[in-house]
Amino acid sequence: MKLTTIRYDGATMAGRIDGDEIVLLDHADVGDLLRVGADPSRGGRTIPLAGANFAPLITAPDKIVCVGVNYADHIAEMGRQPPTAPTYFSKFRRSLIGADDPIALPPVDISTHVDWEVELCIVIGRPVRHATPAEALAAIAGYTIFNDVSVRDWQRRTSQFLAGKSFEGTTPVGPWMVTTDELGDGSGLAISSSVDGVIKQSSNTRELEFDVVDIVVDLSKITTLDPGDIIATGTPGGVGAARTPPEWLTDGRVVSCTIEGIGTLENVCRL
Repeated sequence: MKLTTIRYDGATMAGRIDGDEIVLLDHADVGDLLRVGADPSRGGRTIPLAGANFAPLITAPDKIVCVGVNYADHIAEMGRQPPTAPTYFSKFRRSLIGADDPIALPPVDISTHVDWEVELCIVIGRPVRHATPAEALAAIAGYTIFNDVSVRDWQRRTSQFLAGKSFEGTTPVGPWMVTTDELGDGSGLAISSSVDGVIKQSSNTRELEFDVVDIVVDLSKITTLDPGDIIATGTPGGVGAARTPPEWLTDGRVVSCTIEGIGTLENVCRL
């Protein structure tokens, strides 16, 4: 099943993808639907999928957790050693944008070092704390696509990633969530990104050092994970910062992020 959040009639609304239509659900977004435990197979009115105005899949998550340096090929290109534990950082809610929204580049006097990062994103569907592996997988509602756009010079000002990861209006998430009955534990999925039609990243989620179950088990030791929380699992090799010379996103460039079994997230960069 595919669930989405769209902007409709001056508000946001959850929906279920049904062929070339969206069945509208009586919830403000997918997060609201998950929090109340509603049955997404119900619904009434439909609108065409074509031309839908996608909002961020979860408009106001309680937690946006990201995992850094988590793909073997990305670890190698950055010259790092494999981690012994997941590296976590967070983002702010205002960093999130919808599947077709423009990526808001910072003014050039603030930074020109803006990078792409395609990521598989976990969506939590039920509360979970101190999870076993089986409980962790059962707590996952599904997966979506996340572009962890990074302002690299701000990211590297200190040892903490948050500043470069949380610029407002920079992080597309969507266009929909695919449930675990279709994608299971998220392993073995092809994952790629392109800029202006040129492939930049091409890998597979089997390259994850810590897979989705590992991550949920580990995070649930820290805090209760709640319905609507989103967890970006890291990016594969091929980022702009690792290229010679480095390559950055600029006004008008188009970034496409694709994950097998989910679809494609495409956004234009704008100053």
